[in-house]
Amino acid sequence: MFTNELKKGDRVLLRNGWYATIEDNARGNTRLASVEGFGMEMGSVFSHDIICKANGDGTMTMIEHTPQQKKLRGQVEELFE
Repeated sequence: MFTNELKKGDRVLLRNGWYATIEDNARGNTRLASVEGFGMEMGSVFSHDIICKANGDGTMTMIEHTPQQKKLRGQVEELFE
């Protein structure tokens, strides 16, 4: 499954271990999400930081990233090294 296939209301696991709920039906490198971290906060998350979709039956579906999303992840990592 690709990040562009995620729909509003889908619960996802982020790379840092936090869960989030997708709040839009957009496509691309960023998605609007309610993130459950130190508190509940809504904002944009990079698509390459979404690693799994949490299914209603307790299973997880791995997320695939497009070449463009992988390229952006490399650029972001270079900025913060």
